[in-house]
Amino acid sequence: MGIQAVKGVEIGDGFALAALRGSEAHDEIVPGLRRGTNRAGGIEAGVSNGEEVVLRAAMKPLPTLMRPLQTVDLDTGEPSEALVERSDTAAVEALAVVAEAAVAFELARAGGDAIGDFVAAHRAYLERIDWTPG
Repeated sequence: MGIQAVKGVEIGDGFALAALRGSEAHDEIVPGLRRGTNRAGGIEAGVSNGEEVVLRAAMKPLPTLMRPLQTVDLDTGEPSEALVERSDTAAVEALAVVAEAAVAFELARAGGDAIGDFVAAHRAYLERIDWTPG
């Protein structure tokens, strides 16, 4: 929620999961040690589960209306209409760029400060659990 104009964020099926029973919301593990679905959006308990990270952000409506809303004249206190001064037409595209950069930054911050750190940590994890891809 640190991105201007974003009023809601969900990971995976986020808000829709709140209406489901737990048995309907979980991602079952299937043969091959993978998930059959990705309702969690790749994040479980704040940790990547190896699936694709899916994040959605809801942006507030654009602030400019071509049909002005009612307001109050600050000098007189009388009812008035707001003025149409500008019209934002490309805010969603800009949000996509900013949101992608913010998510990339947070993922990098959570996973280490360099790709080499990530690769070394992954290698150490695989050695610790004595697992090799099959």
